[in-house]
Amino acid sequence: MSNESMKIPQATAKRLPLYYRFLNSLHSSGKQRVSSAELSEAVKVDSATIRRDFSYFGALGKKGYGYNVNYLLSFFRKTLDQDELTKVALIGVGNLGTAFLNYNFLKNNNTKIAVAFDVIEEKVGTKIGEVPVYHMDDLEEVIEKEDIQVAILTVPAPVAQSITDRMVQGSVRGILNFTPARLTVPSSIRVHHIDLAIELQSLVYFLKHYSMDEEMVEE
Repeated sequence: MSNESMKIPQATAKRLPLYYRFLNSLHSSGKQRVSSAELSEAVKVDSATIRRDFSYFGALGKKGYGYNVNYLLSFFRKTLDQDELTKVALIGVGNLGTAFLNYNFLKNNNTKIAVAFDVIEEKVGTKIGEVPVYHMDDLEEVIEKEDIQVAILTVPAPVAQSITDRMVQGSVRGILNFTPARLTVPSSIRVHHIDLAIELQSLVYFLKHYSMDEEMVEE
């Protein structure tokens, strides 16, 4: 079965960029092979899970030898489309949005914030981290012109849905939502919600109610 037609579990898909990042580091250091135990220690994922994740892609390693770093790196680069640039739009140039523009995923080969949008006139027409800032009135036109398929949403929650409605009428197919709003989108649109306040509350809860050595089984 080809990579294009194969459906792997979503939990596995989310770990692939983590593996790729570590393999990049190994490659840069000159290491030529790595065991699942070494991978496990580095990325904090148990060895059995790593072997299961890799098994979805066929025989990536050999028992007693481990994994060839160069081969794995090349394989995951292709799997993750690292040689194909995905242009991203940032919606909302506040404190968090500005931080994203200055960072702009410099360690990633395949994602780059290409355009940003805001309603504050002092920001419109400027560049932040070399990214041009447009007015929200030009959202649909610029997204279509730049063929933007992914957007990062860092706007006030009350306007998140209305802005999303405008984006999904165009080329946007994926949204990374940093607002507390739970967005309603067509089934063809994928949304990943990242609520920092809830993540922090969750962390505090686990610290209070779970011991550090208690095994947490990921679904």
